[in-house]
Amino acid sequence: MWEGKDRGITRDLKWGTPVPLPGYDNKVLYVWFDACIGYVSITANYTKDWEKWWRDPENVKLYQFLGKDNVPFHTVIFPGSQLGTGDKWTMLNHLSTTEYLNYESGKFSKSRGVGVFGNNAKDTGVPADVWRYYLMKTRPETSDTQFEWRSFIDQNNSELLAKLGNFVNRVIKLVNSKIYDSIIPDYTKLHSSPDFDKPKSEINTFLAQYVADLEAVRLKAGLVAAMSIAQCGNNFLQSNDFDNRLAATNPDKAAAVTGIAINLIYLCASIFAPYLPATSTSILDQLAAPFLPIPDVWTADDLKPGHKIGRAKYLFSTIDPKKEDEWRAMYGGTQAERLKKEEETAKAAAKKAATKAKKAEKKEGKKAGEEKKSVEAAEKGGVEDLRAGKPAVEAVTDGVGQVALQTS
Repeated sequence: MWEGKDRGITRDLKWGTPVPLPGYDNKVLYVWFDACIGYVSITANYTKDWEKWWRDPENVKLYQFLGKDNVPFHTVIFPGSQLGTGDKWTMLNHLSTTEYLNYESGKFSKSRGVGVFGNNAKDTGVPADVWRYYLMKTRPETSDTQFEWRSFIDQNNSELLAKLGNFVNRVIKLVNSKIYDSIIPDYTKLHSSPDFDKPKSEINTFLAQYVADLEAVRLKAGLVAAMSIAQCGNNFLQSNDFDNRLAATNPDKAAAVTGIAINLIYLCASIFAPYLPATSTSILDQLAAPFLPIPDVWTADDLKPGHKIGRAKYLFSTIDPKKEDEWRAMYGGTQAERLKKEEETAKAAAKKAATKAKKAEKKEGKKAGEEKKSVEAAEKGGVEDLRAGKPAVEAVTDGVGQVALQTS
């Protein structure tokens, strides 16, 4: 018989779920004791068919993904609660846990404002799929890992953009060109040529690895295998001199390379879908094709000759490496430090504006003074002229002229 250590399931708090027993009036259930039951209740609130998921252990497998500090609640307390009811439940089949993801050289801390969180990620303007890719690539499956801005930018530019984005855009643009007018050419003449056996075999090797990784919930490795398949596409184009000239000099080979490449893009839309859903949707839109279930063996002929594809669209864009310092400064300090810096910047801007306004006011005042002096001088021209030492007759004559001018 298994013997474990006792574990308290109540807390002396005023908030929480009251313990429904005499003598426990001032106690509530520890939040993690009943939190997992929420999985069932949330599903039941979402659909009246909730039992198809939670009361069908013969046909449904439950996979859970969480941090290592929550393991006891999902592997002991929640299953214990299910068993305690005496009813039939879908119970845990596979638990995928992670170690800690740290931030740069320290730790994430929402209270201190250190690190980038969901709302911050949105504020950067970087698409969600880029974040999904990077976080999955750095998923701490076996040990703690580090979030680093330089690595984040590099993986967008050198992997997503240079490998997957470049491959997809290059092929679809060529099919969109006047050479094929967005119609997949008849690639059947050389499609089965031994010249293409090696790249097809290499892709199927990575595909088998990808499927095995996902079946075993090795998500990080699965993503690496998926990107390897995309890179196979780039290598395939490079080794066959894929460009306009190939279509002009060897149309049958060009058609075969195009057909295989466009079908490899179709496969990429499927294998990246669990990781990059928006990207997958964009690829399918460009191909004007429905989702392709991931095959056990890729035959490179799912999209047939004569199929008309959509227009090319960029999947990713370059992130300026200079953003590294900007984002590190923005998310590397405490909230208090950032607020203080923002206040200082605002004060400096306000002071500069006030100084500028004061100078403008002073300038306007000086100008107004000069204009006033001019008017007064005009109105008292005789007197001014007398003070200037003009002859009396001349001064009087000028004065009369000024008076006549002002009253005319």
